[in-house]
Amino acid sequence: MATSNLLGYLESRKNIAGSACGLAGLALTFAGVAGPYWPVVVVGLYGAGALVAPPKRPSLPDFPDPSAQLDELRADFGRLTSYLGDVELPPAAAGRLTELTELLAALLDPGWVTEVLVQDPEGVHTLSRAVRQDVPEAVDTFVRTRWWARLAPGQESPERHLERQLTLLHEEAERLAAALRETEARRQESHTRYLEDRSK
Repeated sequence: MATSNLLGYLESRKNIAGSACGLAGLALTFAGVAGPYWPVVVVGLYGAGALVAPPKRPSLPDFPDPSAQLDELRADFGRLTSYLGDVELPPAAAGRLTELTELLAALLDPGWVTEVLVQDPEGVHTLSRAVRQDVPEAVDTFVRTRWWARLAPGQESPERHLERQLTLLHEEAERLAAALRETEARRQESHTRYLEDRSK
């Protein structure tokens, strides 16, 4: 432990700056400027250099790789689709759910979408929230309240609520897909302009 601390200090900016100033003190000594007090001059310059050196820069936090986040999200989406396969839904809601899951599957499909998506943390968050929270919550709420709704006729049906929720989630996923397509189109245009400028 002490050895690693010593090696760490020897490689530090403070030691490097102090050593450079100490060498300047030795140069002054050999030039005859420091006189008999040369050890004080060398040590003083070393200390001054160590004091004015910039502090050690903290290392950047190790954030997870966005591609790895998408791999985990794909695995969660697989579990979600397995769960949805066991749930019985009315035809209209089942159709809306199929449209939504197909769009989510396309957004999670490896390829150019992933390349664009990893550069859009907000898009990853939107997709993650849909897969891990919004879709399972909407379906589970329908499954739990469907039975109770039979005991309270006259209210808006759970089926209708589920259809509206799935429609809203589908619209949100469509907006995300449109934004990703626009980002990819801009990237292609930028690369085309770069190639055109390079060929001039």
